[in-house]
Amino acid sequence: MAKKKEELDEETLALIHWCIEVEGFLVQGGATVDQAQEHIEEQIEWFTDQFYDGLTPEEAAKEALA
Repeated sequence: MAKKKEELDEETLALIHWCIEVEGFLVQGGATVDQAQEHIEEQIEWFTDQFYDGLTPEEAAKEALA
């Protein structure tokens, strides 16, 4: 039997897309793509809080680079 793919809810998908945008701003701020991805993964709880607090990806990236 084929495994059914786990579907992500809209909120989770929105968070993922938001993090992808944050990654782009971190790279614009001087990080490499690998550094940006690693930082987001290591600090995912903090970034998730920023997402739910309503920060834009650019604002969250600025906070992370501060």
